[in-house]
Amino acid sequence: MNPYQQKWIDVLTAANLKDWKIEVVDDGINIEMPRITDLKLVRDNLPQTLAAISLDIEVPKQRLKFHFHNGYENFEYVLNPNDTDLNNG
Repeated sequence: MNPYQQKWIDVLTAANLKDWKIEVVDDGINIEMPRITDLKLVRDNLPQTLAAISLDIEVPKQRLKFHFHNGYENFEYVLNPNDTDLNNG
């Protein structure tokens, strides 16, 4: 786990998000939310939310893939995408 990934784990864990399971995966962070969570609402607000949270992160930024799922649906979001992400999106 790189320092940037660890800092995100620390920040998300400290947020005490009820019933959210947050764990490290090879290329990012896996977030399992309760089944009643509206993933469209999460996805629509994610860029602004992550930007606000990231103000407390002072380690160098790296590519980080978030994997979100609620038991029914899932989506991925890449923070600090690299050239491959940008050219394949």
